[in-house]
Amino acid sequence: MRLPLEFAPRSDRNRTLDARVKPDAHVGGGWFDERMTDVELHPWAEDDLDLLRRANTHELMDQLGGPENDEQVQARHERYLRMWREGTGWQFRVTIPGHPEGVGIVGYWPHDWHGEPALESGWSIESEYRGRGIAPAAVIAMLDAARAVGATLPVHAYPRVDNPASNAVCRKAGFRLLGEEEFEVKPGVVLHTNDWVVDLVEPAVEPVERVEFPRA
Repeated sequence: MRLPLEFAPRSDRNRTLDARVKPDAHVGGGWFDERMTDVELHPWAEDDLDLLRRANTHELMDQLGGPENDEQVQARHERYLRMWREGTGWQFRVTIPGHPEGVGIVGYWPHDWHGEPALESGWSIESEYRGRGIAPAAVIAMLDAARAVGATLPVHAYPRVDNPASNAVCRKAGFRLLGEEEFEVKPGVVLHTNDWVVDLVEPAVEPVERVEFPRA
């Protein structure tokens, strides 16, 4: 499955995506918390390997079954680059003012939702930068970036039911809860998750049939 277009020509990959949203703005069906930090998203690049290594901790990789060895981390890095080249998935470096090296990762990719085409999203923010609203700000910016390139499929997220922080990110970013689901995050690793979804386009509204009543 191939999604429409890349965010920028390959010669312009170093540009940033403006992800700033005014506090208390109504975005994606959720209300933006005034404590959320301004973020910028940068398409995944060759020099983002160190960011991926910093994210390879027990805490941040718990959702994927635990940390990977360095060979696996490098393979993941190459896969992120290849997905950008092929237009089959989009991972971003998340930066905040004063931290161009990145404080986290956010991205989305094709997903099969019970036999229907959809998108799946995921994110991680380094522990020392949590509590600033970076994760929901980054997720909202990612959704806006997806809309900007014409993506229209619903976007799902699958945080574990016992992960209140990630479920709160979904809620703040405008996702709606569909229910609980046993979700295979990778071969052999099945987690008990919540299935959250957000629409990239407004659902079509069925026209209301006009009914003529007889005059008294």
